[in-house]
Amino acid sequence: MSKLSDIRREYTLGGLNRQDLPEEPMALFAKWLEQVRDAEVIPDPTAMSVATVDAQGQPFQRIVLLKRFDENGFVFFTNLESRKAQHIEQNSKVSLLFPWHSLERQVAITGHAEPLSTAEVVKYFMTRPKESQIAAWVSKQSSKISARQALETKFAEMKAKFSQGEVPLPKFWGGYLVRPDSIEFWQGGEYRLHDRFLYQKQHETWSISRLAP
Repeated sequence: MSKLSDIRREYTLGGLNRQDLPEEPMALFAKWLEQVRDAEVIPDPTAMSVATVDAQGQPFQRIVLLKRFDENGFVFFTNLESRKAQHIEQNSKVSLLFPWHSLERQVAITGHAEPLSTAEVVKYFMTRPKESQIAAWVSKQSSKISARQALETKFAEMKAKFSQGEVPLPKFWGGYLVRPDSIEFWQGGEYRLHDRFLYQKQHETWSISRLAP
C-alpha cells in the first residue's frame, strides 16, 4: 500500500480564463452546477459543507443539501435547535464549500446567514416526503441520545400520530438564506497551477480577482 504522501494525480480536465467569466458569480455557479448534475459522476451534487463558529471561536463543519439559490444567495434547511443554528444565532458569518472533485472543481463561499420566513419554510416542508417530515419531529438534532432504538421508537410513535392528514411544520424547524460576500471558483490545473477566481461583493456590484494557486 502506498504512503499517503505519495498519493497524487494531475488535474487536466480544463482551465478557467478571465475573459470567459460572467460579471455576476451566480451565473457561473448555475452553469457549473448544471454541468455537475449532467455529468452524473457525483451522487449528491447539491451537497455542501457549512462551516460555523461557536462562542469560543471553534469552527465546526457539516454537510447539508442546497435547496435553492438565486441572485440573493443560497438556501438550506435544518433543525433550529441544532448546533449550527445555535452558532448562527450568535454569529451569522458562515462559509459554504461545494467539493466537486470529479470535475476538479470547488466553489467556496463566505457570507451571512439569515433566517427564512415561516411561509418560505412551510412551502418547502410540504414538498418533503412524509417520512422526512415525520423525521423532522423525531430528532432533537445534535443532542446526546442513549441508542438508535430511541430514535426508531420515537419515529414509530410520530408516524402513528400523523398517520392521517398532513404533517404540520415543527416550530423548531426552519431554514437559512446565506447572502454571499465572496464566491471563489477553483478549477484544478496541471502541475498544481490551479485557476482561482474570487468574486467579492462591493455595494451592489462584484469585483473579480485572480488568485495564486
